[in-house]
Amino acid sequence: MTGDRAGTWLKTEIVEAHGVSIDDLAEAFGVSRQSISSLLNGRAALSADMAIRFEHAFGVKAETLMRMQARYELGKAREHEADLAVRSLIAA
Repeated sequence: MTGDRAGTWLKTEIVEAHGVSIDDLAEAFGVSRQSISSLLNGRAALSADMAIRFEHAFGVKAETLMRMQARYELGKAREHEADLAVRSLIAA
């Protein structure tokens, strides 16, 4: 199990918990409704710029959000790690 994307966590724990609509969030952040919707519904990854926007708007640390996103992405990559054809470049 790789956990949630940062965006889906933000949707339930921050945005919905504060009763903020996607339209209001997009307007406050100066971004499109589509970009917010894609992030919050797990169709897009969290960018550093967006993490900073959430930090300013809700007080959640951007670093925490970026670690959450990185942990998710690494978990997804580990699911197919055995398929990666890589040879070691250092002596054993």
